[in-house]
Amino acid sequence: MDKLPDTALIRDASRRIVRELGFMRPTLAGTDFAPSSVHALIEIGRNETLTAADLCTVLDLEKSSVSRMVRKLVLSGELSEEPNEEDARSKSLSLTGKGRSTLAAINAYADDVVISALGDLPATMQAGVRDGLVAYAGALEHRRAGKVSSPPTAITIESGYQPGIIGRCAEMHGRYYARTNGFGYFFESKVAAGIAEFSGRLERPVNRIWSAKDGDKIIGTVAIDGEDLGGRSAHLRWFIMEDGYRGAGIGKRLLDKAISFCVEQRFLEVQLWTFKGLDAARRLYEAHGFVLTEEQPGRQWGTEVLEQRFTLRFPEV
Repeated sequence: MDKLPDTALIRDASRRIVRELGFMRPTLAGTDFAPSSVHALIEIGRNETLTAADLCTVLDLEKSSVSRMVRKLVLSGELSEEPNEEDARSKSLSLTGKGRSTLAAINAYADDVVISALGDLPATMQAGVRDGLVAYAGALEHRRAGKVSSPPTAITIESGYQPGIIGRCAEMHGRYYARTNGFGYFFESKVAAGIAEFSGRLERPVNRIWSAKDGDKIIGTVAIDGEDLGGRSAHLRWFIMEDGYRGAGIGKRLLDKAISFCVEQRFLEVQLWTFKGLDAARRLYEAHGFVLTEEQPGRQWGTEVLEQRFTLRFPEV
């Protein structure tokens, strides 16, 4: 399997999460218990009752390790054991009053850690963090179980004008570039005006816009303007993805649609303007055959940056 471009970043983030949440320490979540015991209390609390065999599966631990852990939790008064009505050879585990108090303290501790960390992030990123972690954790669980992981909803790519696309495209650009580059009103208003003008020309066959949609929500856009450069040159414009959806291959699907359209329309080339520093986007462009053909200081986005033009040329037919 080929490595994904962000594999190293994901691995590094996973290690840091493990360290910062305290899993490298002998006890966890402000308790005197090891991480495995804390997880056992959480899972039993979530499911009301579990057997030791259930814990082996959920926690991915060996039977002997779970048996020792359960025995310590029972002796410390956190768990109680009762005969399992369905299997006389096993016992059902449930939290005692003390165990419920311990679990409440664990949850309060963990909630405080998460809320404090999320509070340091922009509100626009918080949902992306939630959705990304949930999807990633689910994929890891599916892999352990030998199942094929699939996203909770299918992302569709739709062609043509979609209600709300002008505002959503401007909003995604405005929010992303304000956070990453400090762009402001000038930039967002320019995007809004440009795509609004372009939308009035979509009836012409050389112009096309695509949106990536998660259900009814537009979470990405790209457009090909076949008129503004003149001749047989196409202009790739308004390529953006919503926070939380980057790195999932959706941007590649949008770019594939745009390039295929250029081939169908028999353009000799397609150009795009960006600026230095957008390394992830540049890797995607270059993976599709775009080459840097011009670089110069400019202020077309309202702030001086090193503007870059990338060009993909097609064989003349």
